[in-house]
Amino acid sequence: MKKKLIPVAIAIVLILIVLGVSVVPTIIEKYSYSDEKYDMTTYFENSSEHDAAIIMQSTFMGERAYVFDGTYYVDMDFVRTYFNKRFYEDEVEGLLLYALPLDVISTQIGQDSYEDESGVHSLGYVATRQEGDKLLVALDYVKKFTNFSYEAFDDPHRIFLHTEWDAVKTATVVKDSAVRHRGGIKSPILKEVPEGETLYVIEQMEEWSKVETEDAIIGFIENKHLSDTIDSLPIPVNDYVEPEYTNLCRNHKINMGWHAVAGVGGNDTLESVVRGTKGMNVISPTWFSLSDSIGSITSFGTTEYVNKAHNMGLEVWPTLNNTESNAEVDLKQLLSSTSNRKNLIANVLSTALELGIDGINVDIEMLPVSAGKDFSEFIRELSIACRKNNLVLSIDNYVPIGNTDYYDRKTQGEVADYVVIMGYDEHYAGSQEAGSVASIGYVETGIKNTLEEVPAEKIINGVPFYTRLWETSGVDVSSTAMGMENANEWIAGHGMTMQWDDATCQNYGEITSGDKRYQMWLEDAESIKVKCSVMDAYNIAGIAEWRLGYETPDIWDVIEEYVNR
Repeated sequence: MKKKLIPVAIAIVLILIVLGVSVVPTIIEKYSYSDEKYDMTTYFENSSEHDAAIIMQSTFMGERAYVFDGTYYVDMDFVRTYFNKRFYEDEVEGLLLYALPLDVISTQIGQDSYEDESGVHSLGYVATRQEGDKLLVALDYVKKFTNFSYEAFDDPHRIFLHTEWDAVKTATVVKDSAVRHRGGIKSPILKEVPEGETLYVIEQMEEWSKVETEDAIIGFIENKHLSDTIDSLPIPVNDYVEPEYTNLCRNHKINMGWHAVAGVGGNDTLESVVRGTKGMNVISPTWFSLSDSIGSITSFGTTEYVNKAHNMGLEVWPTLNNTESNAEVDLKQLLSSTSNRKNLIANVLSTALELGIDGINVDIEMLPVSAGKDFSEFIRELSIACRKNNLVLSIDNYVPIGNTDYYDRKTQGEVADYVVIMGYDEHYAGSQEAGSVASIGYVETGIKNTLEEVPAEKIINGVPFYTRLWETSGVDVSSTAMGMENANEWIAGHGMTMQWDDATCQNYGEITSGDKRYQMWLEDAESIKVKCSVMDAYNIAGIAEWRLGYETPDIWDVIEEYVNR
């Protein structure tokens, strides 16, 4: 019997040996760690010797950096998006500009120096490079005006950026291990990490953690190889001290009336338009007009007018506009050239100093979207001239709804003394439907939206001294602008009954004559009083009126009460 069992046992042993030979390697393969290395050039997506990945706040950025002669660069869009919008590229004259409160720093593209009012300064590296359609700016040059940190690594090229200093989690490697491309022991190795190395923990999962190494490699490591996970605060970079933008904001409410002056002779109407006003402390005659696309202006200003206004207790902030002239002005051509902007500012400033005025009110309308950055740079540069010469700078703006963000009210709020909302033209000449010129909802929206970008103490809200008579015939809609007195005369002469409309906070009336329907949302003392109450509620800097001479006398009691509150 025993002899019969021996062959069976041998057979079983042989079977086990065969199974072991085939199964054990499979088991070993399944549970052993892969030592495959991930190709790091592929990982960082480097396409050339000049290409570099950007890792910012533990995130791979879609944008790329570039390295030339050991200097790291990012393109201009990246600079403005993530670092500092104050950098400005003059594509016409090949300049990179940076405006400070009292100076403009400039560097010629391709040069290793920059210039300010004290002279030319060498950098030791090329500050900017033109590569195809991209303007590249050296990170070291950006750091001269912005607080951030970066570390550069090669083989392959990459940069590790920090612009924020929030708390981060760190952990210590407790056993020689590896950071892998994915969570799993079979995933290729990105980097071998020795015991004692510190890793940044991006996300902890059940068995693996997503981590970042100190040389900007992001991958996964087993939790059992980590210990001492703690929260730590990075040391903020504060090498660059932001300059102070002083302003000339008054310590009282502004009450500015726009005085429409179409020629030197129009200055003779000063006494008549001011007569009967109450509480007004600033007058803005429409004196300065753009006259060409290289920075020339037309001026209707006289020192006699300024002296009379000063004797009336009024500051004079003439308007620089592009609407009161018949000249063909290409705003993009004018504002995108540093030479043209300098010429314009010099012409405005010399005229202002000659006249002895107190401020400048800028009213540039119908600005093309393509000139938005150029307009912002113009405002920065104009603010320098005004700051140096004690001139108040105010900027007129559309109500911030629709596509007007490119006027960049945030920059205006930083560098100008006042930002003026033209709180009217909700419905305007050419509107396809009849409606209010300035309903209370429109006015309040304008103030609330502006407050998102501009401090309340810099906001002035403009109110209309006019209304529109709307005529609708079939599908045809047209309107006529009328001052308050003319509107009242039309209402009385046509027997239109006016009733208070709670939705617009205006007196509304309509009549039908034949196939024509006439409508009017009236601006009067009642509607202006409600607008003033909204302005009061938001504690803004004051009121402006377009335009003097269109109002009825009772308006001034309402405005005076607002100004004196």
